[in-house]
Amino acid sequence: MDFPAETPATPVFFVAGGTGISAETLGNMMLQQFPSVRFVREKLPFIKTPEQARDAVAQMDAAKTGGVMPLVFSTVAVEEIREILSGTECAFIDLFGSHLDMVERVLHVNAAHNASSAHGVRDVGEYDARMKAVEFAIEHDDGQSLRQLEKAHLILTAPSRCGKTPTTMYLALQYGLRVANYPLVEEDFETGGLPRPIAPYADKCFGLLSTAQRLSQVRTERRPGSTYATLAQCTYELRRAEAMFRTHRIPYVNSAAMSVEEMAAMIMQTRKLSAGRTPRPRKGIPT
Repeated sequence: MDFPAETPATPVFFVAGGTGISAETLGNMMLQQFPSVRFVREKLPFIKTPEQARDAVAQMDAAKTGGVMPLVFSTVAVEEIREILSGTECAFIDLFGSHLDMVERVLHVNAAHNASSAHGVRDVGEYDARMKAVEFAIEHDDGQSLRQLEKAHLILTAPSRCGKTPTTMYLALQYGLRVANYPLVEEDFETGGLPRPIAPYADKCFGLLSTAQRLSQVRTERRPGSTYATLAQCTYELRRAEAMFRTHRIPYVNSAAMSVEEMAAMIMQTRKLSAGRTPRPRKGIPT
């Protein structure tokens, strides 16, 4: 949403003992429910010592004005650090504490309250698989390589600039999936058939589309004034791509109004994929 320049902004801080990814993700999920409010976001990661916590509180309190109350989303686990942070004059939302207490009560076990990051290397084998998946994604980005394509868990295909690469990298980095992506070009739109290199793997394919307006906007940023970016060309390519997906029964989503996280979840659900593995077996169907 575009706001007038004079619209006051509410400062938002994402505070964490690790990378801050979880605090940022969970906090933004809540903030999305308030589209009429303008926010200015700042992440304060790796708050591990009392001194760092006090510095963070000073920085957060300095953002408070007479008319605006800053929001603080925290996933800090260490009790001593949490107590210091909760002393801020800002609105403090502890995303960790109250939920952790509930889990303790259910399990009848006290939590460790350690400062380890939720995104750290806990399982070396899993981490290694994710890094290999990233290497696979880089090698097979935009159809650059067809080597060992049969080993892909998933093949994303779409017209240019529909979000293949970021979705590919997210699935590789977050879930350790070997994902290739393959662009649809003029020849494919004319024939209506799946591109020859990926045709044998139709059961691994997933399509991405967009709206013509959004695709034209994205392409114009890359190649302003080109035929490639015109609304007519984008409309043609999207229509032909959708017809292709329907003909060959390739599932697809429209990426125009979806985040990478949302698309990844839908792709994995549709193709029955799980982290670092081939499709999940369906009940009653042998694998």
